[in-house]
Amino acid sequence: MAHDKPSLAKAEGRYLRVSPQKARLVVDMIRGQQAGEAINILGAVNKRIAPAVEKVLRSAIANAENLSQDVDVDKLFVTEAYVNEGPRQKRIRPAPMGRAYRYQRRTAHIVVKVGESAEAEQGEE
Repeated sequence: MAHDKPSLAKAEGRYLRVSPQKARLVVDMIRGQQAGEAINILGAVNKRIAPAVEKVLRSAIANAENLSQDVDVDKLFVTEAYVNEGPRQKRIRPAPMGRAYRYQRRTAHIVVKVGESAEAEQGEE
């Protein structure tokens, strides 16, 4: 898959306080979309992690602009977007009769890579 669409730039959001399972629901929506369309989708999604994913996407677009001056932002696509699990914070909740329940506060690492579409590159050649 990486050979079909080479990525220009990437950005990572690390140690975000959301479970990876919940973050994947949002990230799956923008994978393969055009960058501008992905920002519109994230603006309309009613999930707590959506603004953080949008920030990572905008950072990846800015990284692509910084790497190459001749990048057309309108032709950028989200070539890769995935969520990895970060470290878990172990916490204790009080329970009846002097006991304690353990629970874990999960974190996520979000990676977004942008690049120009494979179709546009073939049309230019």
